[in-house]
Amino acid sequence: MIYIIRHGQTELNSRGVLQGRSDHALNETGIAQAREAAEKLRGISFSAVWSSPLVRALQTAQIIAPGLMPNVDDRLIEMDYGPYEGADLNHLPQEVITFFQDFVHNPAPSGMEPLEAVVRRAGAFMEEHCRSEENILISTHAIAMKGILEYLTPDSNGAYWSKYIGNCEVYITDFRDGHFLVPKTRK
Repeated sequence: MIYIIRHGQTELNSRGVLQGRSDHALNETGIAQAREAAEKLRGISFSAVWSSPLVRALQTAQIIAPGLMPNVDDRLIEMDYGPYEGADLNHLPQEVITFFQDFVHNPAPSGMEPLEAVVRRAGAFMEEHCRSEENILISTHAIAMKGILEYLTPDSNGAYWSKYIGNCEVYITDFRDGHFLVPKTRK
């Protein structure tokens, strides 16, 4: 099984800031969220742990699988928000609001990483590292995670882009008979 998790909360998450690729550690709530996720995943023996290079994803992976050193892959990093990184989510520029309201029909504003690029890099990662029937943990970010889910479900027609993925939310999939199964949330 492949377990894909969004990192725990950071101070910027709690303040409603578009965090992007800025590198911030988990706050106390985020550490508690990761510990709760670890408890829910207790008993699963992971053969590999993969993480974004950002500290919040690395910390989440280390809390969930303390005995394994996470492998870092830059393709698991969060979407590049470009000039909008650090923006207040309650006071976004109109072009970002338009994009966030309908990811499927509105291209990313100038300077932001296109969603197609997120899906491409996420898919390349999955094809390279997750084509096995072993238990794998992937610790990443909301938009990067949505890119993985979109890649795994090509007929979703962009449905994952508008889904809210909370801190330490987990999706699972599996690789069987030469293909990935449709991902599901894990409670």
